[in-house]
Amino acid sequence: MSICNQCEQAHRCVGCTITAGSPGVCGKDEDIQSLQEILLYGLKGMSAYACHARRLGRSDPEVDAFVQQALFATMTNVNFDFDATLEWVLRCGAMNLRVMRMLDEAHTAAFGTPSPAEVQEGTQAGPGILITGHDLLDLQRLLEACAGTPVKVYTHGEMLPAHAYPKLRAHPNLAGHYGDAWQKQRSEFEAFPGAILATTNCVLIPKESYRERVFTTREVALPGARRITDEDYRPVVEAALRLPGCPQAPTRRTQVGFHHAAILAQAPAIIEAVRRGQISRFFVIGGCDGAEPGRNYFSEYAAATPPDSFILTLGCGKYRIRNHDYGTHLGLPRLLDMGQCNDAYGAIVVALKLAETFRCSVNELPLTLCLSWFEQKAVAVLLTLLHLGVKNIAIGPNPPAFVSPRVFALLQERFGLRVISGDPRRDVARALGRAA
Repeated sequence: MSICNQCEQAHRCVGCTITAGSPGVCGKDEDIQSLQEILLYGLKGMSAYACHARRLGRSDPEVDAFVQQALFATMTNVNFDFDATLEWVLRCGAMNLRVMRMLDEAHTAAFGTPSPAEVQEGTQAGPGILITGHDLLDLQRLLEACAGTPVKVYTHGEMLPAHAYPKLRAHPNLAGHYGDAWQKQRSEFEAFPGAILATTNCVLIPKESYRERVFTTREVALPGARRITDEDYRPVVEAALRLPGCPQAPTRRTQVGFHHAAILAQAPAIIEAVRRGQISRFFVIGGCDGAEPGRNYFSEYAAATPPDSFILTLGCGKYRIRNHDYGTHLGLPRLLDMGQCNDAYGAIVVALKLAETFRCSVNELPLTLCLSWFEQKAVAVLLTLLHLGVKNIAIGPNPPAFVSPRVFALLQERFGLRVISGDPRRDVARALGRAA
């Protein structure tokens, strides 16, 4: 604890230069500290998106300048004002919208416009590589390194949506998908007999049993794993050729590829169906998955949605809801997989387009957002939604630990932000305007 000369009170000074028990000026009261942490997490998430876009040749000087200015605003003895700090937080949401648009354009320019596709899950007989993470350029270059070899490449976790891109799924070495969400890596990677390439965040420290089979790229580093820093993926391919091959073990087929371009291609029919009362509601259920208790809420919530509704999902939160058979409605799957967390821009595009067509605000659409909460990119996306004025978003399973009571109360009052309840069926009924 320190004594702050600004307020002459003892409090915890997080992230400032004052040593315990000595006087100084920090201004780091709980609420400003909370806003600064939200800003820092949002900047981290936005920087991850920007890093992907930069690898594909896209950058934005205005975004780069904002990152520098916003970080400067969080330094010790710079900003003591609550409203000014909140302004930086919401500006981060505006800048993240620019970054997500830039990344979406970079992906489609490099790999083609995503379209619906069926993906075979499980493994085929022969040598294999499992690629996890988000970076599609890593996948493309890995496939190029595999060309002419019998090595089959399988996506894992957030790489599943890669099969929607025409230029990636056309490659003969891309064999399918293996596994589930990121938190199951240690059991799934141990069971996979081939080489493993981790490209971005959402990695776990590997077990000794498979550590020597793991490779990472650039910023990603794991104890005992070999880092690929020179864009040369041949060592991964060579390791796969040395290791025991995968068995012939197909499991299921999954449909992906409902990019915003694919959904908006159906916009006239969707709009007419809404006007006729044939679509009760759109539910956006996605975000970040995790291992802690309470996340089965999202599985039960999705299962409780009515048969005349559609579920839009993205991020690894999809793994909480993808194992249920939701059937079809109006000739489309009720569960529409829009892609990675990196593709969150797509859900925003669809919502804004529908609002424009119906000449209403996003908040007046038959649309409910129920988002699982975990890491920094989720913060960046949430800030973008708040910047756009989207209200009544439910997040969970727990409130963010870094959001102070006053800040959360403000977000509740201004935006209707809330934490999910313990009763998913009741929450679905409320979204539909029905008695639980």
